[in-house]
Amino acid sequence: MSPVPPPGLDPELLRGHLDRERPGLVSGPLEARLIEGGRSNLTYVVGDGTGQWVVRRPPLGHVLATAHDMTREHRVISGLHPTAVPVPEPLLLCEDDAVIGAPFYVMEYVEGTPYRTAEQLAPLGAERTRAAVLGLVDTLVDLHAVDPEAVGLGDFGRPEGFLDRQLRRWGKQLDASRNRDLAGIDELHAALGRALPSSPAPAVVHGDYRLDNVLLGSDDRIKAVLDWEMSTLGDPLTDLGLLVMYSSDLGLPESPVSTTTSGAAGHPSPAELIERYAARSGRDTSAISWYTAFAWFKLAVILEGIHYRYTLGQTVGAGFDRIGDLVPVFIEHGLTTLQEG
Repeated sequence: MSPVPPPGLDPELLRGHLDRERPGLVSGPLEARLIEGGRSNLTYVVGDGTGQWVVRRPPLGHVLATAHDMTREHRVISGLHPTAVPVPEPLLLCEDDAVIGAPFYVMEYVEGTPYRTAEQLAPLGAERTRAAVLGLVDTLVDLHAVDPEAVGLGDFGRPEGFLDRQLRRWGKQLDASRNRDLAGIDELHAALGRALPSSPAPAVVHGDYRLDNVLLGSDDRIKAVLDWEMSTLGDPLTDLGLLVMYSSDLGLPESPVSTTTSGAAGHPSPAELIERYAARSGRDTSAISWYTAFAWFKLAVILEGIHYRYTLGQTVGAGFDRIGDLVPVFIEHGLTTLQEG
């Protein structure tokens, strides 16, 4: 860690707050580092030379409070911590902007590795990779088996009309980023609307469930599921559809946005993931093509938004110049998935 405070977190101010609210937790001066890779809420590791903790806060600058709600994140991991779903132990929530400049929460530090690419998985070998990804499905089943009422999350969302609201929300997001013609995007959106499935019983959904949002331990088991900022009560098959989408090979090895680890040796096929989820959860997955097509649509909209900001000169970093070329690929996968059923 660097003695120079990272943007958005003053360790001395944090230390003072922790001493007041959790006396004895910290035993020395705090140092902090920003964990790279997050596209939205900021994540820091802080330590006093003896112990380590993790701090989450909203992005710097003007943000929509509803999109970066620290209270919701803290609430969902607090509810899930006593269950079979592995989440870090929440230690403190601060809703007062005056402490570090934004609301934040502190949770335990969990040792583990997020695997983001097939290359990172390669040293595990095919057998361990397969077991790790199947474990990802098993943990998703555990999440969807949690009774929201029993863990204090019965009012965590509005399950009625969930899919319709999601489809309208991402349609509005697309409209906000329109500055070029995208063949097929409106066709895909309309086709999804015409084929809206009936949702199963609602569950706590993660909203962005994939291998690089979990930490794997040295035994290849999931030690913690992270990044709960999109979680709510809703249709559990949206999580499975997203996982299936991320497990499909784009066939673009040089892509700046991969479907994570699908090219790794031993990675189960999408069909295997669906079969395992269905067998373990008992849920009907016959409409999974709709949910997977919706995931392709949602990612196409997200990528188009990134491309739009790139054209306005609002992005910094490598690879943004190639994001726009990916959007038609995601649209095509969505259309094909929906048509083939």
